[in-house]
Amino acid sequence: GDTATKRAIALQLSDEHRQLTSWWLSRMVATSNPLAEKLTFLLHGHFPTAISKVRFPAFMYGQNQLFRTAGSGNFDALTQAVAADPAMLIWLDASSDKAADPNENFARELMERFTMGIGTYHEADVRAAAYCFTGWRLDLATGGLVIDAKNHSPVVQQVLGTPVNTGAQVIDLVTHSPASARYVPAAFWSHLAYPVPPSDPVVSDLATGYATDLDVGNLLRAIFEHPEFISSAAMAGLVKQPCEYVVGAVRALGVAPAEVTGTPELLQATMAAMGQVLFDPPSVGGWSQNQYWLSTAAALARWKFARRLTAGADLSPVADASPASRTDAVAELLSVHGWSDTTAAALGRAGGDPTTLTTLALVSPEYVNN
Repeated sequence: GDTATKRAIALQLSDEHRQLTSWWLSRMVATSNPLAEKLTFLLHGHFPTAISKVRFPAFMYGQNQLFRTAGSGNFDALTQAVAADPAMLIWLDASSDKAADPNENFARELMERFTMGIGTYHEADVRAAAYCFTGWRLDLATGGLVIDAKNHSPVVQQVLGTPVNTGAQVIDLVTHSPASARYVPAAFWSHLAYPVPPSDPVVSDLATGYATDLDVGNLLRAIFEHPEFISSAAMAGLVKQPCEYVVGAVRALGVAPAEVTGTPELLQATMAAMGQVLFDPPSVGGWSQNQYWLSTAAALARWKFARRLTAGADLSPVADASPASRTDAVAELLSVHGWSDTTAAALGRAGGDPTTLTTLALVSPEYVNN
């Protein structure tokens, strides 16, 4: 009986996870505001939590909506909200953070992953911050944060040389730190252009403005308006993550879900074969970048997906072009800025068949790494 119950719960969780992922993928494909979904996806990786541990799809959905509604606002306020979010409270074991034995999980990830980066704090800062978060726990009845006074340490702590006693004070301190003024712009640039450390000159250009207001929307504007953002390095600076690859391809080809049988399920299966499952990142570090997504299995998954997708797409923008200009037409369709000589030659040989041509373009280095 107990084993059967556990199996039934696991199956229900798996089904609800698939439904939740289908909902988000369908939203990404259909949205008229792709930047909002791109930012939601970015924040899902920056503040990662996994349904395999959280086990409440409603909490994962709520966090996703938090990223969508508050993600472009003040980063301090966003981090405060994420810290109190049910999914994060479960993910980083808030309920075990008690004055008698502080759990350092959230304090460490807050500094290392969310706000400042490795090397900008000391172990003593982590331990002191953990005391400030003692007593935090999730009330499952209300789905809200409760700070249990009897389990909260009343001792004033020194974090980054500043006296603090509450978790909110710690978050305010670290998000306003000089280290965070460079770390957060570096993280956003690295997810939108190409990977950079906080010491990179382009981060210096972004950090001063970001430090004045911690406004993510203004930071995004500064990134997009930076001359380096349209450089050749930025144009080919990132290997598309599986989610970006499948959603981008569907949007580029204008394929509606009804035109490809089981489109959300196809996208999920393709992403899983490439190593990415939304709402279930592999660790507190989220997903890695670039080389992480280049493997034989991922290449095969991209090829199968591209063949399936082009079979159901309207390729008239390519087919209506003359055979000699079809490589340019497919580049425009996929927003590729140019082909290498090797790729152009391979595509040219397939120019007589628009479906094969587009399939090859979708698995080309220029599209995958763009």
